[in-house]
Amino acid sequence: MSSQSEEHQDLLFEVVDGIATVTINRPKQRNALSIEVSNGLFKIWEKIDLDPSIRVVILTSADCGSFCAGMDLKQAAQLKQDTGEDVLTFVKDPFQHRMRKVQVPIIGAMTGHLIAGGMMFALNCDIRVGLVNSKVGITESKIGRGSPWGIPLVWMIPQPLLMEMVLTADLYPIERFHDLGFINYLESDPDAVRARAQALAETIRDNAPLSVLAGKESILTAMSVGCDAGLETAWRIYRQAYASDDAQEGARAFAEKRKPVWQGK
Repeated sequence: MSSQSEEHQDLLFEVVDGIATVTINRPKQRNALSIEVSNGLFKIWEKIDLDPSIRVVILTSADCGSFCAGMDLKQAAQLKQDTGEDVLTFVKDPFQHRMRKVQVPIIGAMTGHLIAGGMMFALNCDIRVGLVNSKVGITESKIGRGSPWGIPLVWMIPQPLLMEMVLTADLYPIERFHDLGFINYLESDPDAVRARAQALAETIRDNAPLSVLAGKESILTAMSVGCDAGLETAWRIYRQAYASDDAQEGARAFAEKRKPVWQGK
């Protein structure tokens, strides 16, 4: 077993056997996004892409009933009072665009409500494990903010539901999103959520790394460019995997009835 970790008060980062776990650790604030957490996450996404030993990421948060409650409104109000500046001027990547560009898969182990920024993190994950009886909402209209980060949801949930969510800012049962396929799994308690995410992460970690990277990139690219262009682009993305030593190793291991030894090349 190999591991490395970094711990800060509000944001934890650990890598064990190729699986990185990122934890928002602000339970008293319902895991709301402070400037420090938002900017810290940007650095973590950069770090993950620079570390070839990381094959998959789990994003979770401290248990408090909320996976993430969105922006830290108390900090935002205080900053406006003290500096005259809006809180977003202090955040390098306020809508987590960098997270969407992380090369390896990200699994959301969402141990509570997905409110505002919590929903933003959920859609930026590639696989989602949620907690039963949680609520989901895009609540920015109730505080005079907005949700430009939500546009990819047009390709992920029915447009009428998304329109209702954005305009009403109401909360909805997470079970509805599981029924629609947006949430991959629902579990009965936070430990079960994390256990499911860990099992998924281990399965992904043990697969051919080039195939996994190409799979994520091609699916997200197709969502952006459409079907015909997506098919053409997917072949370009997968070409490296097909030409790799791992492509031959997979066939050999199958024929020899053994577990493949992936080299990532």
